[in-house]
Amino acid sequence: MRVVGENIAEGNKVLTLEDALNLAQELELDLVEISPTADPPVCKIVDYQKFLYEEKKRLKKIKSNTTKVEVKEIRFTPNTDDHDFDFKLKHAEKFLSAGNKVKAFVFFKGRSIVYKDQGQILLLKMAERLEEFGTVEQMPKLEGRRMTMILSPKAKKK
Repeated sequence: MRVVGENIAEGNKVLTLEDALNLAQELELDLVEISPTADPPVCKIVDYQKFLYEEKKRLKKIKSNTTKVEVKEIRFTPNTDDHDFDFKLKHAEKFLSAGNKVKAFVFFKGRSIVYKDQGQILLLKMAERLEEFGTVEQMPKLEGRRMTMILSPKAKKK
């Protein structure tokens, strides 16, 4: 097996398992298998507790750098008034600016299912007005009594 570590003079050596264990005991450290599938397998002589701590710290840093995207919903009816539309549009704008996805849907209640075209026009109008804040991920699609459209925020320039 290949043994690597800061405490080894040449940087890495190819040793038998017994020799590697003896070397680790001499240095009062642990022998940790890093890559078992390599040929020969790679082991590292380190303090195991310190190794676990640094691995945990590295994973925590990676996790903290990821962003969590929420999906916010906005509900309309086929005959939503202009003022209500503008009010809900401002909310969608805030959601997209904050980095959240927006799921806008028109709910058809009772006989209002006859006005499918009005619902689609309403959602497309919303997509057009929010062009600078987000992009349409899913075009308006009728699912049962709901016509749904999903908008995702535009990537922020660094």
